[in-house]
This record gives sequence, structure tokens and C-alpha cells, in this order.
Amino acid sequence: MTAPVIPPSPTREEYAEQYAAALAANGDETIFDRSEPVGLFLDWLADAKATEPNDPNAMTLATVDAAGRPDARVLLLKDVDARGFTFYSNRESAKGLDLAAHPSAALLFHWKSLRRQVRVRGPVEPVSAAEADAYFASRARESRIGAWVSEQSRPLDSRETLERAVARETARFADGDVPRPERWTGWRVVADSVEFWRDRPFRLHDRLRFDRAGTGWAKTRLWP
Repeated sequence: MTAPVIPPSPTREEYAEQYAAALAANGDETIFDRSEPVGLFLDWLADAKATEPNDPNAMTLATVDAAGRPDARVLLLKDVDARGFTFYSNRESAKGLDLAAHPSAALLFHWKSLRRQVRVRGPVEPVSAAEADAYFASRARESRIGAWVSEQSRPLDSRETLERAVARETARFADGDVPRPERWTGWRVVADSVEFWRDRPFRLHDRLRFDRAGTGWAKTRLWP
């Protein structure tokens, strides 16, 4: 069996070549002048929108199931403000069941083009029905029909079964709007910890963590 080829650590010359753009993007020390994380996150998200080829709002969501086993998957951030980081899905999916059992989560944003990461942890709360309705109504009609169709995370015997279900629900809603199914909702991670990480040469990375402290935030610079 052939051993997998693991890329070696870069040489000094390779660091200089590979990290030129990252050094320009990540050399600004004003990151450490911030007093709260949301504004900094929005700035980094705007940078990612300008550089990432796909889905700058993609994030890994990590949860724990009722048996204490961790799980993770990639999905899309749909809103962020002082209240927290919001995403939507089926409450009967694996992630929905995990959050019902343990309403806390971790998020990871990785922007490869910028060589940056943001880690978020905190308790999770459901969004209001009005928020879920408003976001659901903004989705493409086909995506709204898909929310009625999918028995998310459950076994599916064939693609044909899925396509028949799509045809059935498309016909059912042919003459009107597609309302939000009750099982489709959103969650908000109410961050109590947000860490910003940016790549620097020779693994001497910058790390800045904000921890919630009463109504404000405590800020700590971390060793790489």
C-alpha cells in the first residue's frame, strides 16, 4: 500500500513566495485594537466575499448528539449581528436532533484565500417564527418545495423516489405560495467565545480571542 504524500513544511524561500499576499492581508496590527468581535467578523467576511471563489459564508457546524458523540458538517451562515450567528435547517435532521439534545454548538469559518479562520462557540437558541418565515420566503421556490420534500438525514432508497416526491409537492403547490413547513426553522449561536486566527510565516500565527464578560467582551491575545 502506497503511503499518502504529506506536503512538507515550507522552506524559508517558499514561505516568502507563498505568503506574500497573506502577509499583505494579515499584517495589519489594528486587529488587536478592537473591543468587540462582531464588527471584526463582518470586516473579515467582507474581505472573504472579495476573495473566496465560492460561498464566503460557508462554515463548519459542530454539535454533540444525545449519546455525547460529536458531529460536524458544512452549511451556510445566513445572518450575524450582536445577538449571534444564524443558520437554518430541518429540526428533524441530525443537526436538529443534536441541538435539541444539547443546545450548544461550535462554528468554524475557514477562508483559504485569506489564510484566516474564525472559531465561534456558545449556546444555541431557536429563531422566532417570524424570522424563520421571513427567511424561508426569500428562498427560491424550488428550494422551498425541497424543504417540504426532504426527510433530511433519513435513509433514501433511490434518487427516483426523491424526484417523485419533488414532482408530487410541486403539483400540490402549483396554484399558490409555498409556506414554511413547521419542521423547517433556524437557530442562533449566541457566541460566548469568538477567536480570530490568521496565518503568519513559520507557524508564528496571530490569535485573538474575545470572551463574553457581562454585557461586554474580554480580549486575550493567544500564543500560536
